[in-house]
Amino acid sequence: MQHTYGLQEVHIKDAWLTIGSFDGVHLGHQEIIRNLTAGAHAMGAPAVVLTFYPHPSQVVHGPRESFYLTFPEQKAALLGNLGVDLVITYPFDRQVAGIGPQTFVQTLKNHLGFKQLWVGYDFALGRNRAGDVPTLTKLGEEMDFQVHQISAQRNGGGNVISSSRIRELLRAGDVDEANHMLGWQYTLTGPVISGDGRGRTIGIPTANVSINKFQVVPGAGVYACWAEHQGKRYGAVTNIGFRPTFENEPVAARIEAHILDFSGDIYDDEVTLTFISRLRGEKRFDGPEALVAQIHADIDAARVLFAK
Repeated sequence: MQHTYGLQEVHIKDAWLTIGSFDGVHLGHQEIIRNLTAGAHAMGAPAVVLTFYPHPSQVVHGPRESFYLTFPEQKAALLGNLGVDLVITYPFDRQVAGIGPQTFVQTLKNHLGFKQLWVGYDFALGRNRAGDVPTLTKLGEEMDFQVHQISAQRNGGGNVISSSRIRELLRAGDVDEANHMLGWQYTLTGPVISGDGRGRTIGIPTANVSINKFQVVPGAGVYACWAEHQGKRYGAVTNIGFRPTFENEPVAARIEAHILDFSGDIYDDEVTLTFISRLRGEKRFDGPEALVAQIHADIDAARVLFAK
């Protein structure tokens, strides 16, 4: 799989193309990609995804923290695992937002020579989202490409699978349903930074993981996670929250992972946390002893999940 930023050096022919933000590469996106790659490869054609960064809504409506499910490199890797041959991360700004659909599609046609365009149920592109499916179908008649639209995908409860819904679930702490809609287990990656060392004083050291402020962080609570460090995977119990047992004044939320069966200095090292399930909500305890007892119960509960 090739990943490029922009179209400048891309010149191919007869591509099968899909366009979209694809934040999270969830099950709805995956349905589009499966159809795209199967059809393209049956015809000996390249399967191409054009996605945008920053996300268009972050440009049009202004940047919002805790928004992204995936950043470009992770998104491209997920798409590559689904069989995509070329991922184009197209830089999005207000100038791009003002381009009309015909002009933008013509640019894509010049670089990709695409014959098939696959889009989602709510797709539109170009200035004021003027490039809806009927408009694109008409442009296809003029520019020699066919448009295929995939219907909305739903979960077992009948709810439409969407990036916005997954963001809501994660912020509410429901990583189980979020993972179900994603089709993969949600991850956070960042360096380990210095904390106040309180975990060591109670015999339960934690790695404080610093995350890009624009990525969605699951809601306050305690989670069973996998922690990956330097290519090795460990079980972990991760607390996200405000440490109400120790803090009386408002503090910024922290991500503190107690990595099981591990010891060592990993400050400044990168750690990836993969969220398996939420164990419980965050709560205040009467003191350190009660907290430690609960953490050991959390560890036991997490080990049961890891064993599965």
